[in-house]
Amino acid sequence: MISNNKLAQKIALTLTLLIIARLGIFIPIPGIDHDAFYNSIGQNALVNFLNIFSGGGFSTIGLFALGIVPYINASLVIQLLTKIIPELENLQKEEGEAGRQKITQITRYLSLVWAIIQSIGISIWIKPYVFYWNINFVVDIIISLTTGALIIMWFSEIITEKGIGNGASLLIFQNIVSGIPQAIKSSIINEDSEIFNQLIFLIPLFIIMLIITILVQEGIRKISIISARQLIKNNSLDSASYIPLKLNQGGVMPIIFASASMALPNYLKSIVQNPRIQVLLDMFTSNSVLYIITYGVLIILFSYFYSSLILNTKDLSNNLKKMGASIPNIRPGEETYHYLTTIINRLTFLGSVFLFIVALVPSVIAQLTQINTFKGLGATSLLILVGVAIDTAKQIQTYLISEQYESMMK
Repeated sequence: MISNNKLAQKIALTLTLLIIARLGIFIPIPGIDHDAFYNSIGQNALVNFLNIFSGGGFSTIGLFALGIVPYINASLVIQLLTKIIPELENLQKEEGEAGRQKITQITRYLSLVWAIIQSIGISIWIKPYVFYWNINFVVDIIISLTTGALIIMWFSEIITEKGIGNGASLLIFQNIVSGIPQAIKSSIINEDSEIFNQLIFLIPLFIIMLIITILVQEGIRKISIISARQLIKNNSLDSASYIPLKLNQGGVMPIIFASASMALPNYLKSIVQNPRIQVLLDMFTSNSVLYIITYGVLIILFSYFYSSLILNTKDLSNNLKKMGASIPNIRPGEETYHYLTTIINRLTFLGSVFLFIVALVPSVIAQLTQINTFKGLGATSLLILVGVAIDTAKQIQTYLISEQYESMMK
């Protein structure tokens, strides 16, 4: 009973903070012609992409317009710098909890810097829609948006520490879910009566997309390992120990990077006046052959890049050697390193192809049926929804098991 009460309190805290974060998006910043601004950026591909993570914040320019975006940017930069700067790598690997707290503190400061930079960019971007644009307005919007971003970052940390699930992931999850009803509503209003017949075909297809997405997110390759201690004890090479190598090491990040890169041509096309450059940018617009090819190549490249950041096969092979463990029929050291690298490269390629297929399905549906409902729920959104839902369910299950174990020990 006590365990259930604690879980209910954690869920209540999480839901309360998520609701406040959602309501803050709709607190308007004064001095802006919000109607004119909203109508002008409706077809902006880059803004639509950023709205995935801000829940429409970049369209409304509310107090929490930046959302969790600065914190995500800062976290990505820190992850990259950790692989480049030895001091940060030592903090993460050698300093234990104290080192991780220092990295968290650096991430917070970098989030503040990112929020200020993005606030300055927004203040310049919305200048045509401001009633009285001057230095006072710029300072006000920088303070407002930066404060809102820091509050959201604080909410995410509270959810992670005292609530249920990962705070940043749940905030993004909420923002994506909030846009689904509007996408369905607009499709039903804009389409004719045949939409209900088409939905009979679309719903099973959507379920198949979910299944593929779950397989991509949860698929692993088990690499069996054996140690000298196990060999002496069991007198056999059979062992339940293994290294789980994920099919999709980078998670949703390769599609995020690729989607952001492919949104730039549409954005540049709207601000560049040179006809020749516009013709060139047209070649990279949605549904063109060159767009599809480039998108696929970027997903594969970013998958390999992010996989190399997350999993260092050299360190993994060295750690196995230090522990006296090895892969059956594979010599420790250099041979293990090459074996693991080959497996990772194959898994990464296969995972990136799956990601590309999932990314194309919404666009194919839109072309065949003229319904854009699922195009709005793109691969990035779908992967985030599935990944966050699975992780949160696992955390709840783990919490319940740990509470039962503690009660049994008492």
